[in-house]
Amino acid sequence: MQKLETASPKLSFLNLSYGKLSEEVVDRVKYLTLDFIGLASRGSLFTSSKPLQTFIEKFGGDGDGTIIGNKELSSLPQYAALANGAAAHSLELDDVINESSLHPAVSVFPAAFAVGEEANRSGKDFIVASLIGYELMSRLGVALNPSEVYKKGFHPTGLMGTFAASVTSSKLLNLSTEKTYNAIGIAGSQTSSSMEFLQTGAWTKRLHPGWAAQSGIIAAQLAAEGFTGPDTIIEGNSGFAQAHSDNYDLTQLDNSFDMNENAILKTSIKPHACCRYKQGPLDLILDIVKENNLVPSDINQINVYLVGTALPIVAEPAAEKRRPKSSVDAQFSMHFGAAVATIYRNTLLEQYDETVIRDSNVISMMDKVTCVRDEDLEEYFPTKWPARVVIDSKKGLFEKKIDYPKGDPENPLSWDEIINKFRYVTSPIYSEKQQTAIIDKVRDLENLKGIKELGNLL
Repeated sequence: MQKLETASPKLSFLNLSYGKLSEEVVDRVKYLTLDFIGLASRGSLFTSSKPLQTFIEKFGGDGDGTIIGNKELSSLPQYAALANGAAAHSLELDDVINESSLHPAVSVFPAAFAVGEEANRSGKDFIVASLIGYELMSRLGVALNPSEVYKKGFHPTGLMGTFAASVTSSKLLNLSTEKTYNAIGIAGSQTSSSMEFLQTGAWTKRLHPGWAAQSGIIAAQLAAEGFTGPDTIIEGNSGFAQAHSDNYDLTQLDNSFDMNENAILKTSIKPHACCRYKQGPLDLILDIVKENNLVPSDINQINVYLVGTALPIVAEPAAEKRRPKSSVDAQFSMHFGAAVATIYRNTLLEQYDETVIRDSNVISMMDKVTCVRDEDLEEYFPTKWPARVVIDSKKGLFEKKIDYPKGDPENPLSWDEIINKFRYVTSPIYSEKQQTAIIDKVRDLENLKGIKELGNLL
């Protein structure tokens, strides 16, 4: 374990200002903002979002915080963030930073929207605060080593997201450096996100980023009022790093912000509605099936080769992964993903419906799927998330490997593809005219005098 020599990380990137940003970085924030809005709006319709909305209606207080996709409900900022973060994460289509194995948008943007609206901040303020949140979240995730965090039973998004939301909120509240560090210290006592949901298909993973956003906002609000937190919360002997990793390196936390090499530019977008560890294999299966015109009756066996970290999340125990009982189970079953990709040649929200989980053809196909660890794939993990697939069929043996799944920065979705994804997920919520108005407003984000201008459209 390597610790910082200083008493506390300097986190120099907390002082980032809009005038120093490149056009590429600003454009990327807008790109990811549109993706988040689409997911939060569609997620507001999910069954798991309804109890949260009922809770907020009863206890959310009298506030103007926008609940994205719900024009009947608003609340205090922390509760708006809770609802929006949980909703956006429920689709399993939210962005990912590979090397830290976490989902930044669903913790950072809920906090940025909620506090930005409450404090009447501009689009430029929103962009800078979001960048800072992404940066801290990614650096912490890498520093703690995601494999180690998973090994201890924690979901990195919920842990790192709380810190990210605290600095995002602090920036929008114009807190001093001292108060921002207090907010970080307070946030460290609010981190929580158990991976136990994998055992039963419970909804708690969907709660993690919303809870992180809410906790980060509260941490900043408390710090603004003078409440203190330990400035050694990350590296201290009883601190966050010690509690969540047996192999961590915090030295990179002090690096300055690099305009060409930063978290926002390293963020991947998901094209498939499921766990990030399934994205590469699904790209390969869809390619093989379509290129060779394979039909379900052609398939003898599908072998999916993964990095070891993925196995307990999407592949083991195999008997349970082959028989998902809920949409959450299905989102985290490689066997299910391979089956629907083969049968439906698609892997979007419709394929993760409860009726598909019970489809006898899907069940039969899952029995033909085997998942195996391939140590050769791990040489550059987690910087790369490669995968390999071999399909044994009546038409022959087909094999493919991928280093960068579709949606990675090295294999990105274009703006047109992001817009198409946005229109797809928001089609039950917004009319085509409303969709276009939102897209135009997001693409003009840096010119908004108040972030509420965008919130009013949502």
